[in-house]
Formats: sequence, structure tokens, C-alpha cells
Amino acid sequence: MSRTNRVRVRHCGSSMEENSSYTTDGDGGSTETPPTPTEGMTTVSHHYFGDSNGSDDAVSITIIESMKEDYGLFVWPCSVILAEYVWQQRSRFTGIRVVELGAGTSLPGLIAAKVGAHVILTDDSNRLEVLDNMRRVCELNNVKCEVMGLTWGVWDESIFSLQPQVILGADVLYDSSAFDNLFATVKFLLENAPGSVFITSYHNRSGHHLIEFLMVKWQLKCVKLLDGFSFLPSWKASGLSGNIQLVEIRV
Repeated sequence: MSRTNRVRVRHCGSSMEENSSYTTDGDGGSTETPPTPTEGMTTVSHHYFGDSNGSDDAVSITIIESMKEDYGLFVWPCSVILAEYVWQQRSRFTGIRVVELGAGTSLPGLIAAKVGAHVILTDDSNRLEVLDNMRRVCELNNVKCEVMGLTWGVWDESIFSLQPQVILGADVLYDSSAFDNLFATVKFLLENAPGSVFITSYHNRSGHHLIEFLMVKWQLKCVKLLDGFSFLPSWKASGLSGNIQLVEIRV
């Protein structure tokens, strides 16, 4: 889900475009002002997957981001890492049903759609601007994803029809007050689709104890745990920082 009042982190493997003139960020990247001032501080970023030299099967994703201080609709490092994982595991995603929780700018879900998954992108039902942005980004990237409002811990009609084989979530473990609602939703979706898996990337800010506690509490198990930088190409890793883990969770 979208966050507020967090520090912007530049991500490698992308370029940021704004409107009339270029400015330089602290890491040497460039931005230019968008031609849509009515939308506030909006940028477009480009994210590349595949050989850095441009192989035949390389994929580019374009994301519309909002730079407004109180909005936080950014592509965070966890999203880049989870999307890269989906790309590297792309044969696993072809033809399967995928739901992305708290999708925000939706980079992992868009990559899943690009490699042949049937994707439903979800975020808080009350975040209408986020949901509208998802639709715009899907159209921009010529992918067909369903966009759905799904508030964690709220059991409305739409959630009962979801039977994903893979659930994706990038940086969804950021607000401790939402942890139980998130894991209640994840547990329901996993039980509603036997054999399914939840794949999430998260900042490991206080050791692995937090997610271990949540898995024990909700009777879930870790089936794979990776350092997020262990599979990230060096040309992307050089622009990211933090202790980021990726975990696969099942019932």
C-alpha cells in the first residue's frame, strides 16, 4: 500500500523523467518535470529486466510515480527486488493466477503480467488515486491486469472469489498496526487456494524475528529465505541500499 512521509530512495536500472528541465538527485540521477502540472509532482520511471546489454527477451516497464510529500506513491527498493525475482523465475509465472497485495505502483505485478501470469493488482479500497494510477500504468505498459480495491482485514465479496496461486507483496511490512490485518488476509488467501504461496520482500530492520513471530502466530511456514541482493544484477544493486530479505511463505 502507499506510504507517507518516507525518504525517497533512488533505484538503479531506471530513469526518472519530469517536465521542462533536468535536475540532479543526490546520487547523480536526473529528473525532468512532467507535462501535467495539474497532477502535482508526477514523474515517469523506466525499469529494465534482462541483460543490461539488451537481450532479445528483455522487458521494460514504465511507472507513473507521485512525488507529493503526503502521498508516497513511489517505486521502493523492495519492489525492484521482488520484480527482479519474478523476472528471474518467469517460467514459474507463465499462465498462473497472481494477486499483488498493497501493489501501489505495481512493478512486481506488471512484470508477472508481462511474463504471462493472470494478474489482479490490489490496494486499499479507499485509495482511489492509487487504484486509478494502477489502471493508467497497465494501459501505459499494454498489459491486461484486473485492478481491485482490497483492504486488509475487510471481508467483502471480492476477496472470496480470489484463488491466487501466487500472492505478491513488496514492502508490505512497514506499518506495525496493519500486520495482523495483512496476515489475516494472506492466511485466508492461502487457505482459499491450496498449494498457493506468498512471496514478499521487506526491509529487515530488526532481524528476522518479526516475520518469524508473525508466521508462528498465523500458523504459516517459511519455505525459502533469500538476501534480496543475492540475485540482483550488480548494475541494479549499486543503486539500492538497505537490508532487504525475500521470503516465500505457505500454510
